[in-house]
Amino acid sequence: MSTVTIKTIEVCVKETEETVRFADEHFLQEPISYLKSNIAEFLFVESPDFDEIKVDSLALEVDDIFKTYMALFGLQGKKKEAETIRTFIEEKLQHNLNGFSISFSDNEGFWELNVPFDSLKGFDETMSIQDALQLLYEALVGLHEVRANN
Repeated sequence: MSTVTIKTIEVCVKETEETVRFADEHFLQEPISYLKSNIAEFLFVESPDFDEIKVDSLALEVDDIFKTYMALFGLQGKKKEAETIRTFIEEKLQHNLNGFSISFSDNEGFWELNVPFDSLKGFDETMSIQDALQLLYEALVGLHEVRANN
């Protein structure tokens, strides 16, 4: 599996979506628990690798209510893929779906997903942001492969 290439990380305020700062390579080595310590913020992540697997607008945050680590993103696809996507995510998250949601936008032609990625096998709050992004990327590559084969 190739390493995910991060083009941009913006640290943003949840309430206003205002960018507080652009993060650098050093920031990627911070533990993912940064998001729990800074619960009013989220990370907006761009990568050319996301385009290849049809992922759009990836954001990472900690849910204010459930305190779970969430990945929010768009997924280009067709409405008929609902069961494939849902089944894959349920299996990957070991059926721990606290905060999971999926909806299809007919106007845009893509899925909007909120996925609690702290249920992914291998996740640890002490892992770096880079490693958490890599873990999530690998899961999304798997989803892309399953969708391509259906």
